[in-house]
Amino acid sequence: MQATNILNARIVQSDSAGISAAASLLSQGQIVAVPTETVYGLAADASNAAAVAAIYAAKGRPDFNPLIVHVADVARAELLAIFSELAHNLANAFWPGPLTLVLPQRQNNGVTGAVTAGLQTIALRCPAHPAMRALLAESGMALAAPSANKSGAISPTKVEHVAEGLGKDISLILDGGVCTAGLESTIIAIRENGWQLLRPGPITAEQVAAIAGVEPLPVASDSIEAPGQLASHYAPRKLLRLEAVAAESDEWLIGFGQVLGDDNLSEIGNLAEAAAKLFDALHRADNSDSPKIAVASIPDEGIGVAINDRLARAAVR
Repeated sequence: MQATNILNARIVQSDSAGISAAASLLSQGQIVAVPTETVYGLAADASNAAAVAAIYAAKGRPDFNPLIVHVADVARAELLAIFSELAHNLANAFWPGPLTLVLPQRQNNGVTGAVTAGLQTIALRCPAHPAMRALLAESGMALAAPSANKSGAISPTKVEHVAEGLGKDISLILDGGVCTAGLESTIIAIRENGWQLLRPGPITAEQVAAIAGVEPLPVASDSIEAPGQLASHYAPRKLLRLEAVAAESDEWLIGFGQVLGDDNLSEIGNLAEAAAKLFDALHRADNSDSPKIAVASIPDEGIGVAINDRLARAAVR
């Protein structure tokens, strides 16, 4: 197994040797970074309190912000949570894939309390990325895995992003290339009388509603029940201005469509392409010589809703 180093981070390919090395470290209570189809995750055994504490410490994450638990399949998920008919329908439609379900926890499910921040619910996802799926199979674990970055900072979609933010704090980074979706998973909470959208993502509310047969319930509570609900999140170090049509003299402009800019999320106005490129573009802008960042307007439809959610939170100071 050949390893490379970027900014003191140990990086290996996500081949069989790399997967085995990562699984071995997880069994020893270590934390490793692993690619998913959404963003790179920082994984630990969800049943190991010390390992989960290491995730919170490495990220500087507040302990009231719960983690998503990644599982190999619905059968494993059912050991951790209580599935309603609606939950089964959504899992059958979108798993493996970028959908997280917030469900009532089963008692004595083995997941350490820090994962759920003491809540009675648990956030579960069955990922589609082959490296993460191989790691779940090899380790036999349910893996708590928030994004592999400092809490509140720009999410990582490349190994270089992980190495820059957390390289010295983690044992191993599995290199699975660029994340294809580029935005964190859609989070849906299943309620007795329907469902709620807690975080928009690659799977749209319209797609969920088509399976559920009903529109989402309003989210009235300000409590944190899932990742991505903090007002300030996904943020660069620099000030960020939204809905720009041109750059000011001190700004790096991330364009979209006909607003070309210094960088462009999609010159043809493709929202899926824009989602895949968003965080990488924010990383480049944050590392540029310009002291501020501006982003062109993004249509608030389809996956554009999720893009605008991330940008709105990134702009909060």
